[in-house]
Formats: sequence, C-alpha cells, structure tokens
Amino acid sequence: MTTNPKYELGSEANRIFMASESYELLDFGTGFPAPQGGSGWLDDQGGIDQSQGIHTWITGRMTHVYSIGALLGYPGSDALVDAGLTGLTGILHDDRNGGWYPSIQVDGKPETGKICYTHAFVILAASSALLAGRPAAAALLKEALDTFDQYFWDERIGLAVDTWNTEFTELDPYRGLNANMHTTEAFLAVADATGDNRYRQRAGRIIDHVIEWASSNNWRIPEHFNDQWQPDLEYNADKKDDQFKPYGATPGHGIEWARLITQWALSSFANREGSQPYIDAAEQLFKQAVADAWTTQGPAGLAYTTDWAGKPVVTDRMHWTLAEGLNTAATLFAATGKAEYKDWYASFAQYVDEHLIDHDGGSWFHQLDENNQVIGTVWPGKSDLYHAFQSTLIPFNDPAVSICTAVKNAR
Repeated sequence: MTTNPKYELGSEANRIFMASESYELLDFGTGFPAPQGGSGWLDDQGGIDQSQGIHTWITGRMTHVYSIGALLGYPGSDALVDAGLTGLTGILHDDRNGGWYPSIQVDGKPETGKICYTHAFVILAASSALLAGRPAAAALLKEALDTFDQYFWDERIGLAVDTWNTEFTELDPYRGLNANMHTTEAFLAVADATGDNRYRQRAGRIIDHVIEWASSNNWRIPEHFNDQWQPDLEYNADKKDDQFKPYGATPGHGIEWARLITQWALSSFANREGSQPYIDAAEQLFKQAVADAWTTQGPAGLAYTTDWAGKPVVTDRMHWTLAEGLNTAATLFAATGKAEYKDWYASFAQYVDEHLIDHDGGSWFHQLDENNQVIGTVWPGKSDLYHAFQSTLIPFNDPAVSICTAVKNAR
C-alpha cells in the first residue's frame, strides 16, 4: 500500500490531484458535440471518431458530465449540455415509434432496436440537465421516464427488461443486470433531483434481487438471464470480452453495485439498523470482486472478467473498473470507517495515476492488457468521460446522494 499523500483519501494532496483531474477531463471532452447534435465517440486526442457514429448512451453520459461541469462553473458547459440535449431531442430520438435509437451512423442511418441501457442514460442526462437549469431538460425527463415506464419497467417483478425491436412490438427474451445497474443509478438520480421517491423504491426492488442472486452465488453476480429471470451462466462463452455482455462474472460490476447499494441504503434508512444488512452485502460484493480480480502477481491490475470459480478469464484492464474502485472504496470507507477501504482507495489511485491517466494526451486510456500496455480491442480511443470524471468527485461528496445533486448541494 502506497504512503504517498497524493493517493491518500482525505489528504489535501489527493483532493488537489483529483480536482485538477476533474478539470483536465472537462478540457479533454469539449470537442464531443457532433454537427448533427449529440456526442461523437472520442478518439485518443479528443476528436470525434467518425467510424463509430453518434451513440445515445455516450450522448447521455456527456450531457450528464457537462451538467456537473456547469454546476462546477466550468466555462462553456451550458452550451455543451445543450448540444447533448439537441441530439437527444433530435437525431437520436425516434419520432415515429418513440424512445431513442441506440446510435446513428454518420450517414444518418439509425441502429435498430430499443435498448434499456441506452434509455437509462437518457434519464440520467435529463435529470442532471434539469439540475443545471437547462430549458429543454424538464420535457426530456418526463418523456424519458414515461417511455421507460411503458416499455422497460416490469412493475410485477421489480426489474427492467432489456431490448425491444425498433417499433416496440417485440421484446427480446434476454434479460440483463448491466442495464438494471444503470437503471438503478438513473432512478436514484431522478429521486434526488426531483424528490419523487417512487424511483428510490424501485431502485431498492432491483437491489433486493441483485443481493439475492449474488449471495446465492458466492457473491459473484450473475449478469445474464432468460425471460423468466433464470441465470444463464454460460451466456457469451464464445464472446468472452463483449463490450456490454461479457461471459462470466464482471468484478467491476460487483464493485459498482456495492457503491449503488450503499448509496441507496444510506438514503433510504434513517437509522443504521435498516441500512446495515445492505452495507454488509456491499462489503461482501467488494471483497469478492477484489479477491478474484485484483492481482499483484506480475503487473498490478484488475481483471475484466472471471469464471464462476473466480479465475480471471479476460485479463485486460478496463479503465471504468478502476474508476468504480475509487468510488466504492471511498463510499464504503464513509459508510463503515474501516481503514482497509482507505488502503484500497490509495492502491487504486496510484494505479490510475501510473497507468490510466494519459498525462501527455489527456483523459484516461480505456483499455490495457495484462501487462498494462494500452490496447483498443474492446474500447478503442477514449469514448467518453463519464466513469473517470465521476471518480474525481464521488469520493469527496455525500455518499448518500447522486453525484449531480451532491455537487449542487455543496455549492
């Protein structure tokens, strides 16, 4: 464990390090708006990779990031938020069938289907833009929530379905927890931004399912399910490094769920007695994830996926897993006061500084191999700022409150 104060949670040196990184990231991403509206996929230099098209989930993320930027006083953020909103209310919106396309190609052709993951980020973007005071945000948030309620939220079971066809007439039998994880994040953001506690309650229903599945599976979360919500543990066994649906357990998701569960518990119970079982579960998820995936045998790092016995399968290191490691270690330290989480934060911060931050080109490298060399087989370029940017702020704000609301409350 490092003793460098730059990496020590609670030190002035760490706060300065992360605050400077917040603004470095905002500087890097200002070129995200596409001429048609929305966000392009950022390349290594912060320009738009035209081959990737315009993605709704990236547009949602970048709109969210610069909404926070506006609350932080970053120059030009209002216009950048509006550029994101222009894409979400324009080219990325399906005016005929409702909802949002997953992406639009450079020639204007939309990607088919309607995806829960994408719609969750529209909700997140709209709730953050609302807090930033952008005029188009309120109507967008209402439409996004109405669409989600109509097509994605299954009130009977308390989970979100995953994928429809473009016309919203055929529902794919696949069910997944990645979409539900970002739905949980979006619901908590809406509850904090608007005061509508129905969405906090919905988040809690999702979380109860996740804890039940994880606790029955050695705290390794099943990711993929059929339409009866039965786990499919062999899903994508032939495509182990999939961007969004990889085979096996994803330790980074165990870490990210641990933070969301803790946030929900701290915001939902007035006393420790109510929140404690959830914080205990969050600790178990974090403990299992780092035990399986964090290695110091050879170059340090956090493996992308493992099998169901905890053996690493895809040993590449994705930047978002370390960003969530920072967030969760700090959140669990705030919730428990246990020094081990400060130690984990320091280890993750050192790794981020030494291997992920591009100190010459800006932003963070998105994918490294097992030797911590930059590669781009799954995540070429530096697509967006969302995970990295949040990790420079969440550790220093109220762990019970979604980050955009927390930043606004702290002003």
